[in-house]
Amino acid sequence: MDKSLHDYAALTFDCYGTLIDWETGIWAALQPLLKTHNTPNITRSLGLQAFAETEAIQESETPNMAYPLLLSHVHKRIASKLGISTTPELDRNFGESVPLWPVFSDSVRALKILKQHYKLIVLSNVHTAGFAASNEKLKVEFDGIYTAEMIGTYKPDIANFEYMLNRLKEDHQIQPSQVLHTAQSLHHDHVPAKRIGLANAWIDRQRLSETGDWGATAKVETPPKTDFIFFSLQEMAEAVTSRN
Repeated sequence: MDKSLHDYAALTFDCYGTLIDWETGIWAALQPLLKTHNTPNITRSLGLQAFAETEAIQESETPNMAYPLLLSHVHKRIASKLGISTTPELDRNFGESVPLWPVFSDSVRALKILKQHYKLIVLSNVHTAGFAASNEKLKVEFDGIYTAEMIGTYKPDIANFEYMLNRLKEDHQIQPSQVLHTAQSLHHDHVPAKRIGLANAWIDRQRLSETGDWGATAKVETPPKTDFIFFSLQEMAEAVTSRN
């Protein structure tokens, strides 16, 4: 039997790349570094690819590092990868840029609709204060917020998903079968979500299912199965309401 969006009690969200436009935020935060050098050959695509590769490595190497400091190390790695020099101030400013990253244009309206049908949960790789700043832009009260800072590891570590599922049972009496993990990143979210047995909805903003660009997300050689695919959060919200 085909799965229905109404089979679930909770949507568990990745935030950055799904609700917050981190690619625009990352690219903007890289501009001070790029403007100190003559770098016309460094395109947005190249800069985001460098971020994707270095962030994944840094999170694996330093799972207990606070996200602002982790980002500052990522910035240094990006500069090295691109063959340009950086400074401690530029690294620090990049690390503190999360609150400046913009919201996707459809996120606020879509979340307002989805809130009427589900518990809304966030499982994010950033620090708690960073998400709090982003949450002000999202204008919705989440029923649970679980960050890497709280858990002590970064996605795609399964520990993050185990922590979330345990909290959902304790705080909301929600079982794993009632959870629909909703995210953009195959690397951070869909691979571990399927590994732990969760249903998933892919918010494929980059249209990777149609051979789009990987952007700021680390590449996955073998994409996992997805239960639902939408190209925006608004499309998902409309699908929920149209099936009432």
